[in-house]
Amino acid sequence: MALGLVAGALAVALCAVLVERFVLHAEWWQVRHTVTSRPVAPQSDVGPPPGPLAVSWEDTTRIHGGSAAGYDGVAYEVARGQVVAASGGGLVVRDARNGAPRWSYRRTGWTLLGWTSTRSRLVAYFERDGRRGDRLLVGFDELSGAQLWRRDGERPAAVSRATLRWPAGSGVVLTTDDGRRTLYGVSALSGKRLWRTPLPKGCRLFEGAAQPSDALGPADDPAGGEDGSGRPGDALAALAVGCPRQSGRLLAVDPGHGRVLWSRALAAGESPEVRVLDGAVLVADGAALRAFTAAGDRIAGWDGDGVCGDRMCPAVLAGGRLVVVRHQEGKGAGTDRMEAVDVPSGTVAWSRDVPGYAALAEAGGTVYALRPRLADQLLPAGVDVVDPADGRASTTPAPFATDPDLPGARPWLAAAGGLLYAAVAEAAPRPAGAARLVALHGGPDGTGPAELGGVPVDDWPDACALLKKADLAAVHADDRGARPARTSVGGVTLPRPVSCTYETTWNESAGKRPGEGRASGGPAPSRTPSGKASATGKATGSATGKATGKATGKAGTSPAPHVSGGAKPGDDAVPETAVRGLTVSVRWVAETPEAAEQMLEALEAVQSQARERPDIPAGRAYELGPTAGMIALRVGRVVVVVDVDRPPGAAARLARSVAGRLQTWSAGA
Repeated sequence: MALGLVAGALAVALCAVLVERFVLHAEWWQVRHTVTSRPVAPQSDVGPPPGPLAVSWEDTTRIHGGSAAGYDGVAYEVARGQVVAASGGGLVVRDARNGAPRWSYRRTGWTLLGWTSTRSRLVAYFERDGRRGDRLLVGFDELSGAQLWRRDGERPAAVSRATLRWPAGSGVVLTTDDGRRTLYGVSALSGKRLWRTPLPKGCRLFEGAAQPSDALGPADDPAGGEDGSGRPGDALAALAVGCPRQSGRLLAVDPGHGRVLWSRALAAGESPEVRVLDGAVLVADGAALRAFTAAGDRIAGWDGDGVCGDRMCPAVLAGGRLVVVRHQEGKGAGTDRMEAVDVPSGTVAWSRDVPGYAALAEAGGTVYALRPRLADQLLPAGVDVVDPADGRASTTPAPFATDPDLPGARPWLAAAGGLLYAAVAEAAPRPAGAARLVALHGGPDGTGPAELGGVPVDDWPDACALLKKADLAAVHADDRGARPARTSVGGVTLPRPVSCTYETTWNESAGKRPGEGRASGGPAPSRTPSGKASATGKATGSATGKATGKATGKAGTSPAPHVSGGAKPGDDAVPETAVRGLTVSVRWVAETPEAAEQMLEALEAVQSQARERPDIPAGRAYELGPTAGMIALRVGRVVVVVDVDRPPGAAARLARSVAGRLQTWSAGA
C-alpha cells in the first residue's frame, strides 16, 4: 500500500511537471512567429527633397498595456531596408519601401519590454504577464526573422522607456544582474556570455530615467566580428550609473569586450537621459546638457535644469556638425533654440530660434525637423528641411496632426531611400490609443505656396465672415465684438483672419452694460475677455487632445447622446444665458475634399474624446472633448472648429450656421 501511494504521488507530480512544461508553457500555442525568405535591398542615405509631402504608406500599431508600467509604448527603427515596430505585443518588421509585412514575433501571455539590434541580429526581451521573474531573451536574424537562440533569466542592461531599446554593438548585446551592479556581454549570434565587467563599487545602472542608456543604431554599427568574438571596433555604448554619496557617472563602454573607455561625472540625485550619435555622446542630467566626442572630450554644454524639459533634446550629427534643439530660459513654450556645433572644435557655427521641434532626423547631409503644428491656429503638423551649413529652412505641411503630450509613442523621424518616416501617438482606438507610422515622399507642386500644401492663399475664407449678427443673436451673443487673428507659415502670410474670437463689450460679471450703474461722465468699465484661456486665439489654435479637453467647459453640460453618439438631432435650444468663450477658426484648407477629410480624421484621432455629429449639415462633423462645446467640421476643402464654452447647444447651432455659410462661400469661390 505504501509503495502504491508513493507511486501515485510520483505519477501526479510527473503529470503536473509534464502539463506545466508541454502545455502551460509550451511554445506551440504561446508563440506566433512568421519568417520570410524574400530579399530586401538596403536604402540609400537620402530623404525627400524640400517641397510638398504625400503619403506613400502608413501603418498603425495599437498600444499594448503590459504588467510593467512605463514600458507600454511603441518604438520604431529604420535600417537595412526594413522598418522595425516594437511594442508590448511583440515585433513587426516591414519592407521600408512599401510597408509590406516581412516577419513578426509575438508571445501570448508575455509582454515585450525591450529590443536591440547589431550586425543584422535582433534580440527581443520578454517578461511573463503577472510573473516578472520569468524573463526571456530571443535572438533573431534581422532580415529573415529566423530564431537563432533563446536564453531564460537574462536581464537587459538599462532599457529605455522612450525607445524600448538597450545598448548593443560589435555583435554583442549588454545585459546585467538582478542588482544592476555588473555588465555582461552576450553574443547576438549564439546567446552565449562573452565577458563580465563589474560597475564601480557601490554603483548601479539607472532604471528610473526615460532613456538611461544608448548606443549606435543598427545602420551605424561597424562591420567585422560577425561571430560576436569581441574583436576591436568603433562601437560605443553609453550608460548612466548612480553611485552612493557621490554624483552619478556616465560610462562609455566598448560592447565588443566590455572595456570602460571613459567616465564622466553627472549631477547628484538626477535621472539622466543619454543619446549616442555617430561621433558624439549627449547626456542631460537635470543640471545641464553636455556633449562629448566618442573619445570623451567635451564638445559643448548648455546649463539649466530645464534645458531639455522632460525629454531628451532632439539632436543629430550632419556634415560634421552636432545640431541640437534646446529650450531657452525665460522663453515661452514653442520657442526653442537650434544650434550647430562643429565637432570636435566645439565652436558654434550658427544659432537660430525654432518653433519647438518635436523630433529630428538626418539623411544625406540634410536635417529634417518635425513641428507639432505648422503654425499657430492651424491644424496639421509641419516638416522643416534644414541646411546644416547655415540653418536655412523651408517649411511644408505634414498630412497628419500630432499631440506630443499623448502617451504611447514619442514623436519620431527617420529618413532613407527618398522617404521620410514619421511616427506620432494617437488617442484612437480608445481607451489605450495607438502609434501611427507614416512614410512620406515628395508630392507634386500645387498652384499655391508649398508652405500651404500648394493651396492658393485666396482659397482661405475669412473666419470673421462665417458668422453674422443674426447667428450671434440666436445664441444671445449679439453684443459681442469680433477680434480677428492672423497667421503665417514661413514667408507666407494669410491675408484673411484664420480665427475670430467674439468678446463681450459689457461687464458680464457685473451684469451691467456700458453706461449702467455709473455717473454720467465717469470712467467706462474695463473691457475684459470673458471665459477662460481657451477662448483666446492662441489657445484655440491647439489641435491636440490636451488643449481641446480644456476648451470644452464643465462636465455635465453635454446634450444627451443619441444612437449615433452625437447630440440629439435638432437640439438647437439655447438657454437665455450669456455665451462664454466663443471662437471660430479655420484650421485648414486642403487641395481636395478627400485631403480635408483625412485631416479632420487626423484631428479626431488625437482627441481623447470624440463623437460624430451627423445632424450637422457638413461633409463630416465631430464633437470634441467631454462636453458639447467644441465642434470640428468639414465643408468641401475647409476644416473649421467652433469653440463655445457655454451654454449647451450654442456650439451646435453656430456650427450649422458656419456650415451653411461655407457652402455658400465655396459655391461662389
